[in-house]
Amino acid sequence: MNNAINLIGRLLLAALFLPAGLSKLSGFEGTVGYISSVGLPLPTVAAAAALAVEILGSVALIVGFQTRIAAAVLAVFTLVASVFFHAFWAAAPEQAFMQQLLFFKNIGVIGGLLVLVSSGAAGFSLDAKKEAQ
Repeated sequence: MNNAINLIGRLLLAALFLPAGLSKLSGFEGTVGYISSVGLPLPTVAAAAALAVEILGSVALIVGFQTRIAAAVLAVFTLVASVFFHAFWAAAPEQAFMQQLLFFKNIGVIGGLLVLVSSGAAGFSLDAKKEAQ
């Protein structure tokens, strides 16, 4: 039962990151522009890094490969993205509530990722298959 719950949790977390990464792939220039709009340096590099983290991290969670590392990288990525892109404390009043909602949603996602950092991928994973050998 715990193995199935762990797998479902990994799939649900990946369901957040994989579409985001794929949308960055199909709309790369828009992603670069959005990153530029908040004043981050090297927006093309940042967009490529975000795309890679979201897609590769999602795939790693889905198959349970290097799950602790993938979850840790996604957690740090999510925290950084939240601070730069959902800064409700600096948002216009008409945007503050939505940005606060998105920020704290991401904090919850980070919590789920940290559980994976702590517990690993459990039974239905490449990590477990490797440990069994």
